[in-house]
Amino acid sequence: MQGATASTKTPLRRLALHTTTTCSSTASAYGKCILATYTDMSKDACKEEFAKFIGCVHEAMKRKW
Repeated sequence: MQGATASTKTPLRRLALHTTTTCSSTASAYGKCILATYTDMSKDACKEEFAKFIGCVHEAMKRKW
């Protein structure tokens, strides 16, 4: 199974790595916002937290979407 562990270059694996390590604090803040407002969710309720999280992911992956 050496090929499975060596393939951290694939976009999905890189995304998983960066969202759980590099951007964990911004992901946590976004998740907490969603959790706090999920019963009364409105458009853009967590817009600021999401913008910070997605900005971190973009920077970590060095890719513009």
